[in-house]
Amino acid sequence: MRDEWEHVHTDYTRPAQRPAPASLAESEGDWRRYLEGDTPNGWLIQHSAMSEALVSGRPMYLLHTTKDIAAIRTSGELHVSTGCLVGALYCSPLTPQREGLRPHNLGAYLMQTKPGTTPMIFEVTPDAPIPTKGVDYLHLGAIHLRTYLRYQNFLTLAENDQLDHAVLTGLGAAAGFLDTALRNAVGRGTEAPEFIDQLAAAVPAVPFLGYLYFEVLSEYLMLHSMTPETKGYAQVGELNNWLYKRLAFAAVSGMDRLFDLARFHPRHQQLVQLIASVEPALAPGVAEYVRRRLSHLFARIALHPSQDAATVSFRGIDLSALRYIAPGLAGQMVFREIRYMPRYRHLYHCFEKAKALEAWDYWNHEGIPTPFNGILPKGEIGIHPVYPRSAVRAWTAKRDSRGFLHPAQEIAAVLTPHLASWWAPSRNRERMITTDPQVMVDRSAPSSVPAYRSSIEGISA
Repeated sequence: MRDEWEHVHTDYTRPAQRPAPASLAESEGDWRRYLEGDTPNGWLIQHSAMSEALVSGRPMYLLHTTKDIAAIRTSGELHVSTGCLVGALYCSPLTPQREGLRPHNLGAYLMQTKPGTTPMIFEVTPDAPIPTKGVDYLHLGAIHLRTYLRYQNFLTLAENDQLDHAVLTGLGAAAGFLDTALRNAVGRGTEAPEFIDQLAAAVPAVPFLGYLYFEVLSEYLMLHSMTPETKGYAQVGELNNWLYKRLAFAAVSGMDRLFDLARFHPRHQQLVQLIASVEPALAPGVAEYVRRRLSHLFARIALHPSQDAATVSFRGIDLSALRYIAPGLAGQMVFREIRYMPRYRHLYHCFEKAKALEAWDYWNHEGIPTPFNGILPKGEIGIHPVYPRSAVRAWTAKRDSRGFLHPAQEIAAVLTPHLASWWAPSRNRERMITTDPQVMVDRSAPSSVPAYRSSIEGISA
């Protein structure tokens, strides 16, 4: 179990060493060398201000925004969220300066776009330097699958059948594209515009592809951007988070109300236009980058390392074979289907707390009181609620005219190992044409789940 969590984490101070399927045209090490050495902002992967603060062993200062400050004061408790940090209080870094605490650009974004929230300052005093090992939610598929199989008896027989049917139907509809991605991963290239259009058509059938698509584009923008804004953030050791936020809101209507990457599936022409609207110089190369990078990541994330990517096909595959050959893909598909079931609001804690407990155990073993989103060290960092060897203090924050934060009132509240309630809103019933024009996918079921969502940050919720 701990080996699975080790696989999910990326240590940016060490060479890439995760096992991978055979026959891939490029290795994780090849990509790491390219991203760190051949992109304008790649040096920030190892040398960001956040990474340097982690390894310093000094107190960490973090910003959290909340709509529930009155409830926190009354209860004396802080609950943590799931999403990209599995089970942590979602924060962004603060840098101590003579003038006060300077928010990371991600934190500045959150305060600017969430005016109804109260900013809080957290001081986390670790017992030792903190490893720069970030949790990568894209690699959580095998853990999602194992958790579901362990607790599937919490579902009715009809619910399990519905889940199996949804996974198989989506898989059948997207199989052509999934095979295309594997062919590209082993070096048999597809024309980039065609690849992007197939990808966009496959996302409604396999919503996880929308998350992967978006993360690849976020990486492309943050590492390649050369705007004055990006250069300014780089000078203080930060990747520019505003880039992918602008991309998401331009691509999907209503993304500011519900950050749901299952709805992110721009076709090639729209993709080029979107990137041009964010940074025109990056538009010409984006499609080819997505083709290569997404294909490589998909093969590594989806397939078990014992497999040969050159021989796998998803056409006609059954569930047993899928779970054996591609547990990462199976788990990501199950995870994103189960959340739309009518009873999931009641079962949410059963499935998500099981994963959080394992993550907390891993972080305690590794000495990680402040886990971060390890797709890239872009500033999404959290506070582990049950780390036994660090001290945590909290204050409400006052913001001055120059944007610096200062502690105002200390909050006598403690982090607890409880997950904030959350569930996905019900999906509107729709029939969507997918990659195979002969296959129509009805991906939604009638649901009594209210359209409610707590204020969880993070793109993977």
